[in-house]
Amino acid sequence: MQFNFTVPGLINALFIAGGIGVCFLCLLQITASIHLGKQVRSYFQVFFSLLIFYISAHLARQIMDGMAGNGIRTALYIVTFAEVLAAGIMAHIMSLLVTAVAKLEKRPTMRLVNLLNAILIAHAVILIVGWPNDLIYYFDANNVYHRGRFYLLSNIAPILMLIFDTVMLIISRKKISKHVNIAFWNYMVAPAVAIVLQSFSPKIQYIIFATVGASVYMFSVILQNQNDEYQKQKIESSRIDTELNMASAIQADMLPNIYPAFPERPEFDIYASMDPAREVGGDFYDFFLVDNDHLCIVMADVSGKGVPAALFMMASKIILANNAMMGKSPARILTDTNNSICSNNRMEMFVTVWLGILEISTGKLTAANAGHEYPVIKHSDGKYEIFKDKHGFVVGGMSGINYKEYDVHLEPGSKLFLYTDGVPEATDKDNNMFGTENMLKALNRDTSLAPKETLGNMKQAVEGFVKDAEQFDDLTMLCMEYLGDKGENKDGKSE
Repeated sequence: MQFNFTVPGLINALFIAGGIGVCFLCLLQITASIHLGKQVRSYFQVFFSLLIFYISAHLARQIMDGMAGNGIRTALYIVTFAEVLAAGIMAHIMSLLVTAVAKLEKRPTMRLVNLLNAILIAHAVILIVGWPNDLIYYFDANNVYHRGRFYLLSNIAPILMLIFDTVMLIISRKKISKHVNIAFWNYMVAPAVAIVLQSFSPKIQYIIFATVGASVYMFSVILQNQNDEYQKQKIESSRIDTELNMASAIQADMLPNIYPAFPERPEFDIYASMDPAREVGGDFYDFFLVDNDHLCIVMADVSGKGVPAALFMMASKIILANNAMMGKSPARILTDTNNSICSNNRMEMFVTVWLGILEISTGKLTAANAGHEYPVIKHSDGKYEIFKDKHGFVVGGMSGINYKEYDVHLEPGSKLFLYTDGVPEATDKDNNMFGTENMLKALNRDTSLAPKETLGNMKQAVEGFVKDAEQFDDLTMLCMEYLGDKGENKDGKSE
C-alpha cells in the first residue's frame, strides 16, 4: 500500500490513523473507568494494546512490501510474524473476555482457560516452525508478500477460538445481557463481512475498519453494562444497609437499654452494654424481675455472627425469658430452653448461656452455666476474681441435657461482672489477645466504681489494647452491684 493521493490510499490512511487514535482513546477510557471489573479491565487493556500493535505491524508491512534490500526483507519477515501472532493473541484475549463475561464457576473456567492457552501455544509453534521454511508466508525476490502453501494453518487457532466463542455465547446466553451478546456477535461477524467487501475492493482495508469499529462498539456496550450493574448493586447495597440498620435498632430495643433500669429498687444497681462487630450481633444480655424478690440475669453468646446469629439470639432470649417467668430454677430454665431449641434447630446453631437468679432480700445468687465464660465476682471486702463454676453443655447442642446449678452469697457491696468472649479474645494488630488477666486488671483498677463506670473503664481498656485493629467479635458486658439494705439508706443511686 502506497500513500499517494488515490482515493483508496486516502481511505486506508484514514482507517489506519483513525483506528490507532480510537484505540488510544479506549485505553484512556479503560484507565478512567472505575466500575469495570478487574479481570475485564485487564483483558481490554491488553486487547486494545494488541490492536494498536496489529494495525501498526500491518501498516509497516504494507509500506515495506516490494521495497528492495536485505534489511527490508528481514524486517518484513519479523513484522509479518508479529502481525500474525498478534492476531492469534487478540483472538485468545477475546475468548478469555467471553469466558469472564459468562461468569462461569471457577473450576470450569480454569479448564477452559487452560484449553485456550494450549491453542495459543500451538498457534505460536506453527508460526515459529513455518517461518524458516516459508510454509505460512514468504517474500519473493522483489520482497513482495505471498501466502505459503500451509497458510491456512495460521488461521486454525483464531478459527478454533471463534468456534469456542460461538459455543460459549450460545450456552451462556441467559447469563449474558442481550446488548452484550449482540456486541460479541457483531465483533465476530464484522470481520467476515469486511473480507467479503474487500474481495470487491481489494485496495481498501475494510478489515481494519471492521475490527476497530466492532471492538469499540463491544467495549462501549460492556462498559455501559458494567456501569448499570454497579448502579444496581449500589441500590441493592443501600437497601441492605437500610434493612440492617433497622435490624440493629430492633435488636437494640430487644435488650434492656433504659437506665437506671430499676429506679424504685435501691437494693441493687445494674448496667449492661453490647457493641456488635457487625450491624447486628449474636451476643445478648437480659435482666428482669421474675417477682418482687427475684432478679433474673442472663449473659449469652450465639454461635456465628451477623443476621443468622441475631435471629437465633432473639428466639433464644424469648424462650429463656418465658421459662424464667414461670418461676423455674436456673438449671430447669436451661434444660427446658435447650429441649425447645433442639426440637427445631435444622441450622444446628447453639448458644452459650450464663443465667442467675438473685434473691434480692438475702443476696443469694443461684446460677447455672451452659458453656459460657466464667463469671467474675467481687465480694464486699475483696477484689474482682474469676469464679470457676461448673460448665454444662451449650444450649441447642444436644437434647436431653440436665444442667446443674450452684449458689453464691452476695453481701451488700458485692459485684457481679459478666461478659462474652469478645472481651478476653479482643486482639490487636499483632493477634495478641486482651486476655482475662488484663480484664481483671482493668476491673481492679478501681473496685469502688458503679456498674456503668466499670463497663466504661473496661471498654476503654479493651480499645486501648486493640487500638486500630478491626473488631471481629461482639463486645458484651454486664455489671450488677448488690447493695442490700445499704441501698435503702442511700440518698442517690450509684448510677
